Amino acid sequence: MTTATVRDLPGDPVETDAAFRDRLRAFLREHHPGRRPKDTVDRLAWQKQWLSSLYDAGFAGPSWPREYGGMGLSFARQVIYQEEYTKARVPGPLGTGLGIAAPTIIKYGSEEQKQRYLRPMLRGDMVWAQGYSEPEAGSDLPSLRTSAKRVGGGQDDPGAEYVVNGQKVWNSAADIADILFTLVRTGTPESRQDGISYLLIDAHAPGVTVRPLRDLTGDAHFCEIFFADVRVPVADRVGTENGGWPLVRTSLGHERAAGAMNQAALYRRVLDELIELARERGATTDPIVRDRLADFETRVWIMRLTGMRTIADIMDKGEPGPASSTSRLFIVTFEQELHEFAVDLLGAYGALDRTDPHAIQRGRWVWGFLRTRASTIGAGTAEIQRNTIAEQVLGLPRDPAMPTSGRIR
Repeated sequence: MTTATVRDLPGDPVETDAAFRDRLRAFLREHHPGRRPKDTVDRLAWQKQWLSSLYDAGFAGPSWPREYGGMGLSFARQVIYQEEYTKARVPGPLGTGLGIAAPTIIKYGSEEQKQRYLRPMLRGDMVWAQGYSEPEAGSDLPSLRTSAKRVGGGQDDPGAEYVVNGQKVWNSAADIADILFTLVRTGTPESRQDGISYLLIDAHAPGVTVRPLRDLTGDAHFCEIFFADVRVPVADRVGTENGGWPLVRTSLGHERAAGAMNQAALYRRVLDELIELARERGATTDPIVRDRLADFETRVWIMRLTGMRTIADIMDKGEPGPASSTSRLFIVTFEQELHEFAVDLLGAYGALDRTDPHAIQRGRWVWGFLRTRASTIGAGTAEIQRNTIAEQVLGLPRDPAMPTSGRIR
């Protein structure tokens, strides 16, 4: 990384990139929150405490504007930040708001919404979760059915409210959320993408019910959400009524791009640990094993370069664009193949889960194998990502099986 002198914002002390790296690394080392608690309640409090200390010290939101509590870092410093943050093994963000809802509010929200929501989100005082997919509207979001009927005035009447009814599913962190950023139908049932609005719903409001969904790992990483006559102020709508579809594109683009550099740094470490596992099991003399490890090594480097390109695109254009689907597809297929290889490497031990006392490394590789089965479904299925790449990155003809309008772009 360059050591040239840079000034990120007027009034900042002049500091080299190397000095910034040292300062960040020292903070992360000296303020490390310690071992992750096992108890769910204690773990949530532990993570919130870390996020608040990060924010209060001025080390939160590397890409966020300064006026909303972020660091407003240059491209080079964002790369440094993601590298050092992952190496430090400190807690990541709570919920899904920081990488998805925040860019949408920054671009489309009112100034009142920005002031009310962004800083508490960044500090970890308010946890956000996404409410998009439905039992019969996953990748085909324009067919969503959760309805929001306006009562008590016109669409811009501050005293008016929406009454929300419906169901959402596959929602990460909804069980600990304070705010649900949610897509609802404010138009007719036939209006598809032209009748969708973007609401911010109090997760603790009367009529909101959240139920955890247990997955293959035995954990509950996802939830389903039910809305029964939930009242939401019109002031908590982002953008215009029936004008939510452009916001969807912003949210999903950032969701697919979120953490690209973080993932690259994470899998740098995971791959090093996999190589060490192969050495311990005496497998590195096998040319086939060595070939697979070399392939993974190459792909980790590609992941890092792709993450850097994503950051550059967001800084240059304000949006990650359709290329974010390339990064997302690359990462999810990589992590699936890496864990498949790890389980194969374990041989018979690859059939033992975390509860078995004979499990290798407490069953972490088997757990990862089971967890990553969902990787090619979340944030848009692999099939959707391939369609986006084909049509919008490569310029190939549109898939005739897909609807002409309303596709995720």
